[in-house]
Amino acid sequence: MSQYGTDALRFTLASMASPGRDMKLAEERIEGYRNFVTKIWNAARFIQLHAEGTKTQKPAEDRPFPDQWILSRLNHAIREVTKALDNYRFDQATSHLYQFIWHEFCDWYIELSKPVIYNNTDDNALRIATLKCLLYILESSLRLLHPFMPFVTEEVWQTIPHKGESIMRSTLQKYKEREIEAEVRMSYNMEDITGIRTSRGELNIATSIEIFELIRT
Repeated sequence: MSQYGTDALRFTLASMASPGRDMKLAEERIEGYRNFVTKIWNAARFIQLHAEGTKTQKPAEDRPFPDQWILSRLNHAIREVTKALDNYRFDQATSHLYQFIWHEFCDWYIELSKPVIYNNTDDNALRIATLKCLLYILESSLRLLHPFMPFVTEEVWQTIPHKGESIMRSTLQKYKEREIEAEVRMSYNMEDITGIRTSRGELNIATSIEIFELIRT
């Protein structure tokens, strides 16, 4: 705990709680989840730097497309984590949380939000909607993650808009229907972007060079 932090150790132990399996507690694994804690801190700092005010709700059809996608993925995470906790499958719950927070929220949605945040004025409707969605996803993710990482989630939760005195007294959100169409559409975009990145690397094209793409549908 003194080397990697209590939250990282707790998350590691929960991720190893697979029935009928004995796994070696390797320091490399704890270090990896310490990096996960750092990822959450960095994401929270980025959102806090740009977002002000309280979160608001809008109908799904009124939200920008990336917002519809990440909200749908949040609902998927809520369903899977809740089901795993009900069945005492803490390993599955941590796996779903890691996938959603690191790969979908941080690696994709936050990166997609940056051009909107940096390239629009403060009173731009799209920018405001994106910032409020960032806050909403962050706060919801912290509540899901709290049983496994109680310290970092409480610390971050106290610095963003919330209801109540402590995250310990908050409740898990209820599952809502997913936006499957948005998820399918986003999967095409993710595949496209990944292909462009791969091509850049294979052809040694500098990231500073713009690439114009033609997509046949």
